[in-house]
Amino acid sequence: MPQPDAAAVALARDGDSDAFRALVERHSRAVYRLAYRMTGSPTDAEDVVQETFLRAYRQLARFESRANFGTWVHRIGVNCSIDLIRSRPHRESAHDGVDLEQFGAAMESTDATGTSPERLMLSTEVQERIGDAMSGLSRMERAAFMLRHLEGRSIEEISQSLGLKTNATKHSIFRAVRKMRAALEPFVADA
Repeated sequence: MPQPDAAAVALARDGDSDAFRALVERHSRAVYRLAYRMTGSPTDAEDVVQETFLRAYRQLARFESRANFGTWVHRIGVNCSIDLIRSRPHRESAHDGVDLEQFGAAMESTDATGTSPERLMLSTEVQERIGDAMSGLSRMERAAFMLRHLEGRSIEEISQSLGLKTNATKHSIFRAVRKMRAALEPFVADA
């Protein structure tokens, strides 16, 4: 029976490498998905996951026991993704369309919920369109968009995180939203 995060953190603080490995196994998939959405690159996402858990291990003594470990490591993942984006400003990469892991999860939930194959196909098409639209964003636009609309961060927080002036941050978000709308408009009109 897996131990809760709090117990694993306590053991890891005392030097139990198996406890920390359990935390990595439990949370690495979520950190990868976050990093992949922010960077648009599987290779960069893997680098972010490694850096995230390296930082988490080094800062484990600073983790407050009353906090949620998943939330804490998620925040570290966001910061590592931002650091990577900042360090590689001119290197753009394509964003792969559908996340196969999400598609597999959707297939499993279809059987359990009785969702029709047509609805699943529509869901997959929506994911593909969103993936295609995200691939049209620059790294900075993607990061600003993700931080604003998925993380719910303020313009000031995004500006500080990305090292941009407020107007540049607003402009990046505006461009990202405009590109996403243009890419998704034909799909919405068909629905």
